[in-house]
Amino acid sequence: MINKLTHFITALVVVSIGLFVLFDQIIMPAYIRKDSTITVMDIKGKSLDRAILELESEGFKGVVYDTVYTSGVDPLTIVDQYPTSGQKVKPGRTVRLKIARPERMIAVPNLVGQSRRSAEIALQQLGLEIDTVYTEYNPDYPRGTVAWQFPKSGDQIKKGLGLQITVSQGLPPDFFQVPQLFGLSMKKAKSELTQARLSVGKISYQQNEDLVPYTVLDQSIAPGTVLEQTTTVDLVVSILDLQDIFDNLQNEK
Repeated sequence: MINKLTHFITALVVVSIGLFVLFDQIIMPAYIRKDSTITVMDIKGKSLDRAILELESEGFKGVVYDTVYTSGVDPLTIVDQYPTSGQKVKPGRTVRLKIARPERMIAVPNLVGQSRRSAEIALQQLGLEIDTVYTEYNPDYPRGTVAWQFPKSGDQIKKGLGLQITVSQGLPPDFFQVPQLFGLSMKKAKSELTQARLSVGKISYQQNEDLVPYTVLDQSIAPGTVLEQTTTVDLVVSILDLQDIFDNLQNEK
């Protein structure tokens, strides 16, 4: 009887010790780990490399999830994080990081000679815009086209910035521009001068068998010249021979 009691007590002690070890070494640590939390540190303003190291040393994982382009802070600096600092989270939690990168620079396109609408479209496609529009009379550029821009073509500027442009209004109303007359018939040349509010001056003749008679070979004022008052333009016209001059004079009578 005493032996049986001794065996029972011994078995009870062994089972108790086993349960204690199981609870202390396995069940309790697992329970504690399940409900334990740690505080997220503040890593904003730190470099990406340093932030990753500090997170890993505290049992976190750092992952870049977003980028902001700015010149306000150094490149690869942490500008935001989630979870935010001070929050209680489980160990091993991933902390998402937003980092800074240098602002994107855009090469300014050449707008001179384009219509204002074409210039606007070209800039929008690059993330730029027109900031200020000036107008001026400019005989070198047709009405409605860009005659000047700033910054100039090829300059590097930040994305989102605006350009200044000057749009030509064409020839000033009180000025006169000499048209291109070379190669025109004398009749067409006279018409072009009339439209430009100019007139034909002295006509000289030059024998030329390769051209149709009465084709303009030269003009006394270069085409494109802008004048402040109306005037006459002398012409040199082709003929086959002297008989052409006589015939032409007879036809004009």
